[in-house]
Amino acid sequence: MAGHSKWANIKHKKAKEDAKRAKVFTKHIRELTVAAREGGSDPDANPRLSLAIENAKAVNLPKDNIERAIKKGTGELDDGSGNYEEVTYEGYGPGGIAYFVEATSNNLNRTVGEIRHIFTKSGGNLGTDGSVAYLFEQKGSIKVNAEGLDEDEFMLTAIDAGAEDVNIEDDFFEVITSREQLFNVRKNLEENDINVESAELIRIPMTEISADPDTARKNLRMMDKFDDNDDVSNIFTNLKLDEETLGLLEEDS
Repeated sequence: MAGHSKWANIKHKKAKEDAKRAKVFTKHIRELTVAAREGGSDPDANPRLSLAIENAKAVNLPKDNIERAIKKGTGELDDGSGNYEEVTYEGYGPGGIAYFVEATSNNLNRTVGEIRHIFTKSGGNLGTDGSVAYLFEQKGSIKVNAEGLDEDEFMLTAIDAGAEDVNIEDDFFEVITSREQLFNVRKNLEENDINVESAELIRIPMTEISADPDTARKNLRMMDKFDDNDDVSNIFTNLKLDEETLGLLEEDS
């Protein structure tokens, strides 16, 4: 899980740096809309919506935007943008690195064309459904600001709350849960006065693949292209992010 943890750390830092970017707000608005459409507007009866609201608040999404997104999801408001649907794409990047891409789109033809273009232009190829999904395991990921928290005490609290594992990073702790227990673990942590920054479902590679510097750099650039796409909400890959690979990322930043 080490590689996932390092990539999570990179994404976490990038997210904090980019918190004011429109894409961050767009991602949360779409998640709120889909969550409300699937489970209703009551967060007490809709765990996914409850998580979406808390995550949106964590990036300072205005309350009015949150309320509008929920109303759009329940059909109370039509802003003319169409209905958003969740979709996933699977494929391979340079060097046979596996990619699982999650997106939310109101135009699936446009999105699949853009995703295919990124794969092809980056030296990879878009695969069929199921082509790489079996290489990843879905888990829950909860981010907690580490400031002021004792590492050992927090780990005990997290395990008692139902966590499967805890990754210790520079300025935050990442709590790993089973897919089914994400909401409950978050709730348990908050009841123990732990301030949760975000909680989401992720896909962890069961086996990571190392790459030579050139291949690693190509894949890192490919990840950035996916990240820049407005429809893409998450990118998961089995590229092994060792210290050498992370050094390439820093050189290109």
